[in-house]
Amino acid sequence: MVLEIKDIMKALPHRYPFLLCDRILEVEYGKAVKGIKNVTINEPFFQGHFPDEPIMPGVLILESMAQVGGFIFYKSDEIEKSLKGKIVKINEAKFLRTVLPGDVLEVTGKLVERSGNYSQVDLFAKVGGRVVAKAMITYAFNI
Repeated sequence: MVLEIKDIMKALPHRYPFLLCDRILEVEYGKAVKGIKNVTINEPFFQGHFPDEPIMPGVLILESMAQVGGFIFYKSDEIEKSLKGKIVKINEAKFLRTVLPGDVLEVTGKLVERSGNYSQVDLFAKVGGRVVAKAMITYAFNI
C-alpha cells in the first residue's frame, strides 16, 4: 500500500515547513513501515545550515524518521486512527553520514515493543542504500 502526500497530510498534523515525509511506500500495520523524504535545496533550513555547505540537520532527520515511523500505527486495528502518537524518548540515535540536497531519505521502521500506551520503534534512514542515521524512538498515545 502506497500513501501519497494528500493521504499523509490527512494522517499527520504537520505542514510546511515541518512535514518531512513525502510518501509511504509500504505499511504492515502494527509491525513495519517504509517511507521517503525527498531532500531538495529549496528546504528552508538550508539557508542557515549551512549557506556555503548545505547539510540536513540531524534533528530534522530524526523528525523525518519519527513521522514515517508513526505510520506503523495509522489505521491499525490496535490503535484507532484518531489517536496521535507523541515522541517521548529517543535512544541510541546515531548519525553516520551527511544528508545533502538531492538525496532521497529512505526510512524503514519496525515495531520492537508495545506496552500499554507506549510503543518502541527501531528506525533506520538510508540514502542510496547506505545507513545515514538510526534511532530507537518511543511513542506515547493518550497522554
